[in-house]
Amino acid sequence: MSVQTPIVWPGSPYPLGATWDGEGVNFAIFSEHAERIELCLFDATGRRELHRIPLREQTDQVWHCYLPEARPGLLYGYRAYGPYDPAKGFRFNHHKLLLDPYAKQIQGKLEWSDSHFGYRIGQAKEDLSFDRRDNAAGVSKGMVIDSAFTWGSDRAPKIPWHESVIYEVHVKGFTIRHPDVPAALRGTYAGLATAPVIDYFTRLGVTAVELMPVHSFIDDRRLVEKGLRNYWGYNSIGFFAPEHRYSATGHANEFKTMVKTLHSAGIEVILDVVYNHTAEGNQLGPTLSFRGIDNPVYYRLIGDNPRYYMDYTGTGNTLNMRHPRVLQLIMDSLRYWVLDMHVDGFRFDLAATLARELHEVDKLGAFLDIIHQDPVLSQVKLIAEPWDLGEGGYQVGKFPVGWAEWNDRYRDAVRSYWKGDGGLIGELAYRITGSSDLYARSGRRPYASINFVTAHDGFTLQDLVSYNQKHNEANGEDNRAGTDNNRSWNCGAEGATDDPQILALRAQQKRNFLATLFLSQGVPMMLAGDAIGHTQNGNNNAYCQDNEISWINWEQNAADAELLEFARQVIAIRKDHPVFHRRNFFQGRAIKGAEIKDILWLRPDGKEMTDEEWNRESAHCLGVFFAGEGLEEVDARGKRLSDMNFLLLINAHFEEVSFAVPQPSSGKEWIVLLDTAQVNIANGNGNNHVVPEHYPLKGRSLCLLMQRQERRASGSPEYLKEREEVMNEA
Repeated sequence: MSVQTPIVWPGSPYPLGATWDGEGVNFAIFSEHAERIELCLFDATGRRELHRIPLREQTDQVWHCYLPEARPGLLYGYRAYGPYDPAKGFRFNHHKLLLDPYAKQIQGKLEWSDSHFGYRIGQAKEDLSFDRRDNAAGVSKGMVIDSAFTWGSDRAPKIPWHESVIYEVHVKGFTIRHPDVPAALRGTYAGLATAPVIDYFTRLGVTAVELMPVHSFIDDRRLVEKGLRNYWGYNSIGFFAPEHRYSATGHANEFKTMVKTLHSAGIEVILDVVYNHTAEGNQLGPTLSFRGIDNPVYYRLIGDNPRYYMDYTGTGNTLNMRHPRVLQLIMDSLRYWVLDMHVDGFRFDLAATLARELHEVDKLGAFLDIIHQDPVLSQVKLIAEPWDLGEGGYQVGKFPVGWAEWNDRYRDAVRSYWKGDGGLIGELAYRITGSSDLYARSGRRPYASINFVTAHDGFTLQDLVSYNQKHNEANGEDNRAGTDNNRSWNCGAEGATDDPQILALRAQQKRNFLATLFLSQGVPMMLAGDAIGHTQNGNNNAYCQDNEISWINWEQNAADAELLEFARQVIAIRKDHPVFHRRNFFQGRAIKGAEIKDILWLRPDGKEMTDEEWNRESAHCLGVFFAGEGLEEVDARGKRLSDMNFLLLINAHFEEVSFAVPQPSSGKEWIVLLDTAQVNIANGNGNNHVVPEHYPLKGRSLCLLMQRQERRASGSPEYLKEREEVMNEA
């Protein structure tokens, strides 16, 4: 772009944003209440403003123009003129350069100063007097991009929900310390696409990576002044632009390359997205984009006092899902990430907020209706964090068909059970069989439940078995941040220890948690680093720790290597046996054509549980028989699936229990497939450990038994017949 006055044509109101068509760039921005809007163009440094171009064309409240000489790489922003009257909800201030809500790439780091606020900081707290300082030099700009990319034969893996294994990953934290990732690529999208990382994912057995927020976000001023960062990224400012700090190349196409590479390995990409609020905060927050473009349109304001914001999110503001243009913004963003960036699904942060029509959460709200009927979005994986901080915001089990949910009742039940709390057998039974009490009535399936024991918010698996209390002093908030309800147990010592008995117990508890997670019905989600002993030193809310507290440490000791191998094996068991990832709920009744029920709940004496025994405070031990014979499940092509019979024995009590094992049917025997009390008994490969009539179930342990044909002596007629049958099948 020359420094001469650019040629300006009227352009088009659609599409919104800055769109390069191969000849020039069309600019379009929506504002219902603005009286005037200027497009501002900058030099390559982003610090020198070259031109201000009045947008004289307005179509259906969209301001637009076309610059035939503009090219990709051009930096731009907007200035919006209109009333500045916070008491009435209007906060226009043309001295503040505004980010385009539809910017596909955001360039430059926000340099915090008082000039980013629309009111005069330093006056009385509620004196929102108009501020005339210009902030353009220190604010991020939108960049025009050429979106062309060679996708070639890329295809979405389309892993069925019931076969999915999700791995929650932070883009930077996962590879920043990885010794086998090239130094220049560590902590980036490109780093996630390197061979060592792909190999780790595939060997572990995960089918999808759920990336913590990658929409462009900013670091809160209060954190920056403390020398901290918004590490998690739940502070979005751009819903179309990949976060630039995770880019090795500085180009948006790096994200596409990552997706294509993961797809080639059969791994889906799910994005954790934050559409419930923005980084502009409450009435005292900065004016960076939406607030200055049209505050009463983009945000939910308090009806009788629009100076203030409705806050269902705990962040100071809530996006106004009741306005059609805000709904359009979110839907356009979601479609962009599916159609242009090829992602496979979304996890919606504080999704209950998105369903609030007036005040209450409405499962038939416009947002959910639009998603449901959309031919693109209704076909990808949709995961709700089914709560927010507002009244009535806890909505676990209440999202409609087509949605999966983070199931915190699963997390709480499994944590409390292995901690040793009593009276939980009944609750645990619902959780490990897919939470039919939450999802069956609405016609949903077991895979509506996203099961997790740990996630980014809370203790890691290592810390769950190492700390009784949170230790968040590094956050600089006097240890107030983070929940106190961790349902954790340190196994006898708070934090790091060299006591071999405590270390052995912690390792066993970690195996208990992983085995429970991957042998439960529903969709398991595992936190990155849990399989290799990642610790945050007791910090259960490391949202601001962009450092070694959060980054994965890849230096493994022998115990870490054992745990990783255990995780691989138990995931393999899950994948190999359809009885552990059923598409339908258990019925608790006899299977058609068979003499056994599809599931049986057993006491240690081998008899079925009675109704009055489920809620006994003293009940810590339970057996679950899963019928694989006559499994009433079919695959995508209608082929009936078959499997072995399994017996899962769990004992959260500290004492050993002699569990009476039901006698197998004629010609069969039970073998130990997995026992968390014995590190090396897993997977059953070549395992001849035949189970006695009473199995010695160790304290705080889980055991999985599999029923198989009895081994025949080599050379016997029975053996030769078996071998012939196997060869014929092969």
